[in-house]
Amino acid sequence: MCSSDLQEWIGHYHTAGVPGRNELDENQEVNYPAVMRAIVETGYRGFVGQEFIPLRDKVASLSAAVRLCDV
Repeated sequence: MCSSDLQEWIGHYHTAGVPGRNELDENQEVNYPAVMRAIVETGYRGFVGQEFIPLRDKVASLSAAVRLCDV
């Protein structure tokens, strides 16, 4: 079963950097740009919650995370 088969049951997606819950950047094990594109391909148009502990400027880090997940 793929996520598009379950789409009606998904209320939101949640991001967090791996490891450390830091910025969603190239230092993470999860390729969030690819993940976000795959989510969009399922037809999902809802919310993406973001959890992270910024290591750099907080506002700049949040802005970057929002841009990354707004596909």
